[in-house]
Amino acid sequence: MTDQVTLAEIQEARLLLDGVSIRTPMEGSRQLSEMVGGPVYLKCENLQRTGSFKIRGAYTRIARLSPEERARGVVAASAGNHAQGVALAAQMLGIKATVFMPEGAPIPKERATRGYGAHVIFHGRYLEDALVAASAYAAETGAVLIHPFNHLDVVRGQGTCGLEIVEQAPQVETVLVPCGGGGLLAGIAIAVKALKPGVRVIGVQAEGAAAFPPSLASGAPIKLESMHTMADGIAVGLPGEITFRAVQDHVDEILTVSEESLSQALVAVMERAKQVVEPAGAAAVAAILEDPTRFSTPAVAVLSGGNVDPLLIGKVIRHGMAAAGRYLQMRVCIPDLPGGLVGLLTEVADAGANILEVAHERTSPELHLDEVEVNLQMETRSTEHAELLMGRLRDRGYRVVGSGAHPA
Repeated sequence: MTDQVTLAEIQEARLLLDGVSIRTPMEGSRQLSEMVGGPVYLKCENLQRTGSFKIRGAYTRIARLSPEERARGVVAASAGNHAQGVALAAQMLGIKATVFMPEGAPIPKERATRGYGAHVIFHGRYLEDALVAASAYAAETGAVLIHPFNHLDVVRGQGTCGLEIVEQAPQVETVLVPCGGGGLLAGIAIAVKALKPGVRVIGVQAEGAAAFPPSLASGAPIKLESMHTMADGIAVGLPGEITFRAVQDHVDEILTVSEESLSQALVAVMERAKQVVEPAGAAAVAAILEDPTRFSTPAVAVLSGGNVDPLLIGKVIRHGMAAAGRYLQMRVCIPDLPGGLVGLLTEVADAGANILEVAHERTSPELHLDEVEVNLQMETRSTEHAELLMGRLRDRGYRVVGSGAHPA
């Protein structure tokens, strides 16, 4: 066995996965296509079994264990998606599974992992912490560690997604893939480049958890000192040796996206494509939203996962709408006279904004003696609409002392 994954090995993995993983649909996105100026498709791995691409790699890895290894059981570390893939694969193969998850892992991912029969143990703040604990558990018990990305069989399994992309979009010129540890990106890049060498394969990381750019710049995996992102599915602070080499050899570019872009992308995918994705799963779309003219078409954006906590999705939707100018908070000084508030609210209504909350402030040092400050929270249609509203109020003589996007 070499330390490189080949197209033939990925094709063998697809045969192994027959009847296990599904051939996920690819849907056209009119919104993104109009923005980019050419066809853009969404590869819906959020509709894969367990809600993400992870079953591809996990099953490929576990199914190839020897009878003696299977008898010792498996152990994994994951923020949630790999955990579910390992748990389901182990359940299907009749193998005991233990999964270490970082503290604060999404509750639905934890419950789903337990639902597939795995024993869950929480440890540490980040995936790397959980991975250290899982490695120690493997050394103590003899259980086989199923790494979330840094194993050849895992990369081979994830690469089957790349085979489907080329088959479903044979004219593809650009493939954008969310990237954490790099298993999915590496597998897709190897498969796509082997079949269509001219296709650009681009990895997308969250700005607050982007380990690949500094690692590639230094020529070796570099560990991040800290991470902060809502995209727990791609919050990986240290690339693996195997995935790093594959990305180095086969991936054209790594982009990073902001938290605002991730939340806007999640909202856009839900609102326009009718697909539920987690923040990590929306990373490829976020890259398109940030710079639509950057990518040759036809382009494929991989929606890598849809396992999102309902509480988080509510916060992210509000954050995304605020970033898109759909929520606005404004502090306005009005005359402290009867009818003053009615006049302000009438102006807001006439401008087409919907008021969510109104609060009075009479003790601000910015107030004149004959003024009262009104704090408004509103729904607006866009950033342009919010700016028009503020301009209208100023033209009417109102003193706007503070404004900005507000996540309701």
